[in-house]
Amino acid sequence: MTQMSTKRMTVGQALVEFLGKQYTVDGDVRERTIPGMFGIFGHGNVAGIGQALKQANVEDPTLMPYFQARNEQAMVHQSVGYARMHRRRATYASAASVGPGAANMLTGAALATANRLPALLLPSDTFATRVADPVLQQLEFPHDTGIQVTDAFRPLSRFFDRVQRPEQLYSIALAAMRVLTDPAETGAVTIALPEDVQAELIDVPLAFLEEREWHIRRPLPEAGPLARAVEAIKNAKNPIIVAGGGVIYSGAEDELRAFVEATGIPVGTSQAGGGSLDWDHPQYLGGIGATGTTAANRLAAQADVVIGIGTRYSDFTTASRTVFQNDGVRFVNINVAAFDAYKHGSQLPVVADARETLVKLIGALSGFRVSDDYSRQIATEKSSWDAAVDAAFEPSGLELPGQPEIIGAVQGASDPRDVVVQAAGSLPGDLHKLWRVRDPLGYHVEYAFSCMGYEIAGGMGVRRAAPDRDVIVMVGDGSYLMLHTELVTAVAEGIKIIVVLIQNHGYASIGHLSETVGSERFGTWYRAFDEAGSNFQGEQILPVDLAANARSYGIDTIEIEPSANAISDLRDAMAAAKASDTSTLIHINSNPLLYAPDGEGWWDVPVAETSTLDSTKSALEAYKEQKAAQRPLLG
Repeated sequence: MTQMSTKRMTVGQALVEFLGKQYTVDGDVRERTIPGMFGIFGHGNVAGIGQALKQANVEDPTLMPYFQARNEQAMVHQSVGYARMHRRRATYASAASVGPGAANMLTGAALATANRLPALLLPSDTFATRVADPVLQQLEFPHDTGIQVTDAFRPLSRFFDRVQRPEQLYSIALAAMRVLTDPAETGAVTIALPEDVQAELIDVPLAFLEEREWHIRRPLPEAGPLARAVEAIKNAKNPIIVAGGGVIYSGAEDELRAFVEATGIPVGTSQAGGGSLDWDHPQYLGGIGATGTTAANRLAAQADVVIGIGTRYSDFTTASRTVFQNDGVRFVNINVAAFDAYKHGSQLPVVADARETLVKLIGALSGFRVSDDYSRQIATEKSSWDAAVDAAFEPSGLELPGQPEIIGAVQGASDPRDVVVQAAGSLPGDLHKLWRVRDPLGYHVEYAFSCMGYEIAGGMGVRRAAPDRDVIVMVGDGSYLMLHTELVTAVAEGIKIIVVLIQNHGYASIGHLSETVGSERFGTWYRAFDEAGSNFQGEQILPVDLAANARSYGIDTIEIEPSANAISDLRDAMAAAKASDTSTLIHINSNPLLYAPDGEGWWDVPVAETSTLDSTKSALEAYKEQKAAQRPLLG
């Protein structure tokens, strides 16, 4: 190879330049696949990736913009939030050091893969040459000295490889990009980088550094599977659609709306499918499953054909296989991933892109429409649930309002294009039932991994992706305490988010779940330790001031004092936060024992089969009754 056809650079420099030249193409949309990189530096990467980012910043600041973070896990959360807003066309890279820096990203890797959202992880590794062995922060296993922290990424990643020699970079980098941009395979993509290899010199072919396009695959449905699906739908009396995240990632909202308007088929959404239809569309029944609405769950119970579009059918979506009760129910599963298309033992899988399949179905089902009786039932159930939500949003006048009325106040103060962000606790369930989505990208609840601590970092990723939208992060005190330090990042970069921090003095969701399984909220309250009882079940609330914590980071903070006017004060605080150009945290105390209306869903959490506690005995009887409705496992 001649000198003119190569460029002498380190592996770290080559990787940074390569990533800066990658583009995703999706129809008419062309954008950078990796628009920037997060990094926390240590001895594993400061001389490799760190030096390469510094050099790029000096020579061409647009090549690979660098952004700080305060926690490696949060770097990945930001990348995932960004990726969903870009419908999986773009994400960030995240660089971490050897040992604990790499290990801190493991939770983020699992979250990205569980959500089928792309994130590029660049954890550093120990010396490939082992010239210094063991190094600081290295794990040692006498039975296999080659195992390192980065090997823990293998089961959490959709792609994993380690650059043991500089020449391996080319094939590894290209393979990583293929997975990042593959709608059926995407998730966490991990390239482990030994610290010595990062700094090694290599003659890089200029072809490797040229701009490269990665075209998103939108596979068309095959004629046979499509025909069988059409026949099943034509013969259905009570069909229902379960819309998942695949509708959003495919950009199929318009096609879904056209399809249901032509056929009258109702739609229930998974958490990831929120936004597939606007909340007030006549065919939209709201969330389905364990945290779903009565409207969606009642119609799902009688459905003879379930049309799953881009859903992975989690246990929450299926109410642990209790929501679909028709003995002859059949599943038409439309999914770009065959793994998901064949779930529930479906004999009617359509392995194809959601948007392309809906276009075909609209034509093939011309003239088909559900019966007038079914249409009236859809309208009745929707109207009944909408009235229940209206009632839940009505201010109670209590000093400590319930979470539903807090959601109602935040909803009322929001604009249609605002994005609500959430992940864990009782809020995902209440938002799934109550939040009235008015924009395809307006609902961002990370519920595949439901990771406590995702909210603030994920919300910042959303804001990076959509700087023209207000991002409303709703978070309970338990999840806030898991990962709140990224507020410092928001201050450093001037990233505006609105954080509504709901103070429950404990875990509201698991507290409620604990009651249902007979454990009486044990270990779920934040209370001072009771030495006499040897537990945390006493009455002494901890003197923790989370508003002061947020204020110490430099965030504008509004505290809502307990009073009969708390909801009115919350509305005013939201108006002030939306009018501001900087981040605002609103702190409000709530009563975690005031619940959202029941949506008639169930979640299978086994109860101890023997106990000396009366509460557990009672819970077991209730569990057995619910368990009786569970359908056999198929696929």
